Amino acid sequence: MGKGGSLNESVVKKILLSYAYVGIWIFLSFTVIVYNKYILDKKMYNWPFPISLTMIHMAFCSSLAFLLVRVFNLVEPVSMSRDLYVSSVVPIGALYSLSLWFSNSAYIYLSVSFIQMLKALMPVAVYSIGVLLKKESFKSNTMINMLSISFGVGIAAYGEARFDSWGVILQLGAVAFEATRLVLIQILLTSKGISLNPITSLYYVAPCCLAFLFVPWVIVEFPVLRESSSFHFDFVIFGTNSFCAFALNLAVFLLVGKTSALTMNVAGVVKDWLLIAFSWQVIRDTVTPVNLIGYGIAFLGVTYYNYLKYQGLMAKEAQKKAQTGDEETGKLLEEREGLGTGKKTGSDA
Repeated sequence: MGKGGSLNESVVKKILLSYAYVGIWIFLSFTVIVYNKYILDKKMYNWPFPISLTMIHMAFCSSLAFLLVRVFNLVEPVSMSRDLYVSSVVPIGALYSLSLWFSNSAYIYLSVSFIQMLKALMPVAVYSIGVLLKKESFKSNTMINMLSISFGVGIAAYGEARFDSWGVILQLGAVAFEATRLVLIQILLTSKGISLNPITSLYYVAPCCLAFLFVPWVIVEFPVLRESSSFHFDFVIFGTNSFCAFALNLAVFLLVGKTSALTMNVAGVVKDWLLIAFSWQVIRDTVTPVNLIGYGIAFLGVTYYNYLKYQGLMAKEAQKKAQTGDEETGKLLEEREGLGTGKKTGSDA
């Protein structure tokens, strides 16, 4: 009875901790998105410099990651040669910088709710690029599901009250760059046995992003910032915003480490609906019935996609267990055969 009670308590504790990790991640992801929108939107804080904001984030995150990895030794660094860094991390850093630059730029032109609807295209982009780069095998059922997601997003875009072509191009570009980055991580790093958690990712990738963003920043934003003499760096706004961005990476580390990447995908769907509701009720963005119908169709497609991934993971786990069971059975048979041979040898003597 005591053992059963302690076992139940342990299970309940694990479940509650999992929900806590999910809740923390949703809260921080929600906060970073709304905070970035507040800073960049011309009707709010009115600081429309997405490259500068991204560079502030990268400088802050790379500094803290360096402290955690090299000074306090709280996270183990990954052994990586210079050649591997240049051939693998640099391309990933370039794509990440473009993804962040474009996605932050989209907040200037589009509502938070519509951006979340466009982000539903991420599985479509990841799967399509995976097929093109021969990382994924083409399956007609999966492609039909991807087309249904695209169809839903298309309807949502048709019903958007504040549709802005440039904003849509920026957000779709951000999705394409991010999807390519995720596929390249599998090709360039995971296939070579290198696994980066969010902290080591920031340690290696954030300085690279900072370097890549410096060139467009000098050309596009620096001349404007230099002329606007009225601007004074707000340490409270940009400091708390950067801290939230770093805390979000820590939350990803906890969520994926303690649960799974699939849990984060499912939590992401919940977060998107919460952001749409917040954008509608608090920021007072216009969300039309056509928006919701379109996103509802896309949502069903994304949910089915996550369900298929879950089934795939369960099948792999079952296969591993079966292999382990077969190995243990083989060992037992070998031991029995060995004992039998020993007995025969003894009787023969």
